[in-house]
Amino acid sequence: MTTLLLALLVALALSLAVEAAEGGPFRPISLRPGDLSVRLAAYALLTLFWLVFSWRPWLAAASCVLTVAGLAVVSQLKRGVIGEPLAFSDFALLPQVPRHPDLYYTRPVTDPRIGLPLLAALAVVGLWFWLEPTILPGRALPALACVLGLPLLLAGLELAAERAPLAGWIAGRFPRPDIEADVARHGQPATILAYWLRWRATRGAAVAAGLPAPPPAGPDDVLVVIQLESFIDPTRLGGPPLPLMETVRGQAHQYGRLRVPAHGAYTMRTEHAVLTGLDAESLGFGRFDPYLSAGGREPTSLARLARAAGFDTAFVHPFHRDFFQRAAVMRAFGFERLVMEEDFAGAPRVGPYVDDRAFGRRILAEVAAARGPLFLFGVTMENHGPWKPGRLPGLDDPLAQYLHHVVHTGEMVEELVRGLAGRRATLCVFGDHAPALPTCRPGFGDTATDYAIFRFGEPRGPAPGRVDLTADALGRLLRAAWANPARGQAESRASVAVPRS
Repeated sequence: MTTLLLALLVALALSLAVEAAEGGPFRPISLRPGDLSVRLAAYALLTLFWLVFSWRPWLAAASCVLTVAGLAVVSQLKRGVIGEPLAFSDFALLPQVPRHPDLYYTRPVTDPRIGLPLLAALAVVGLWFWLEPTILPGRALPALACVLGLPLLLAGLELAAERAPLAGWIAGRFPRPDIEADVARHGQPATILAYWLRWRATRGAAVAAGLPAPPPAGPDDVLVVIQLESFIDPTRLGGPPLPLMETVRGQAHQYGRLRVPAHGAYTMRTEHAVLTGLDAESLGFGRFDPYLSAGGREPTSLARLARAAGFDTAFVHPFHRDFFQRAAVMRAFGFERLVMEEDFAGAPRVGPYVDDRAFGRRILAEVAAARGPLFLFGVTMENHGPWKPGRLPGLDDPLAQYLHHVVHTGEMVEELVRGLAGRRATLCVFGDHAPALPTCRPGFGDTATDYAIFRFGEPRGPAPGRVDLTADALGRLLRAAWANPARGQAESRASVAVPRS
């Protein structure tokens, strides 16, 4: 027991030092007794968690310190690219990392640069097991009691944390998501654990009342909404003007900047906001990954409302069905047909992903084949990161690669504009987030991308106007515009949320 207490004290001290060093003068740790006790309690729980697997105090202590250090390093890297620290929801994405390593800026386990360090780490753990004696009692029954008792104790703590009075105390400490402030006050491990518990306690709450459904439409009505991967006006990055932007300014019914929930990643946040019309505040602790909570079963789903109004619904995305669990989520949202990577077999690729222009041609084919009113939601893939050497022949600079891809995105949207002209249709295009480029770091444009709405088959109205929106406001605008164009425009102008820049 003395060895365990000493190892625990060392783990607490070193873990605190690690987080203090990582935060530095910019994010100093809180030394208030209440905040510090929460932080140290989380370290202690981490140590006990690792003790379950080894029953070697110094190995458990070292594992705790390495875990805290690993969380600090990953959080620092994530802040540099995305602008926010590690969240509990990120752990739900871990199974995707070995299947899609490039999308997570890492390498496959079979790569020697990843595989060899992992094997070395396993060898060190094995050696440590051999060198450090276990603290389990020598007799069988007491040893069995320890082996079973500690996991049961930790499981009991988890259950207690979901019930009064402990649940109320956690809710008082973490009333709402404020992740940077909470990490500074309580530390990364405590914040991850508390946010996970708060998410579990609140995820069943009703997110919002259903928004009004559009009325039944004529047989030729079409609504096409395209989420453009990492799209912003390239002139904002110092690139050449994109002809599409001139088309937008001259022909769009409405256009502007779109404030999205994240920078450089987390496509699902913007996607969810547009498809449901729900803002981040209404999602509570589910805002970090909205698909973890309702998983597309929200009553405000635009696809579900479209089906109720007599529309066919289709989702088009030239990538794996399992990524973000998109297939399951989109079916839950109410999309009847899914057109995904297997449907693009043989389609031309630019770099690792399907050419946006081929994607656009598939969209027009789906519209042409529709036998009634159609709501189609598409998500492009060509301009997904990472932009790194070897992606495009003779073009290794990340910004140059991005600008090469974004030209194809512009050509695709212009082809959609031409292809839908003459129909009674609405086309909406928007960027899901800014690109995670070295020249486009967090804070760029206040997480704003660009969007445009085109309307066809109706008399031309006044000259296009710039109206800056949030992603959830765009989702609500699409419903209003579908039902009544004049009212939709009025509502959009009341939803201005992004300063002109």
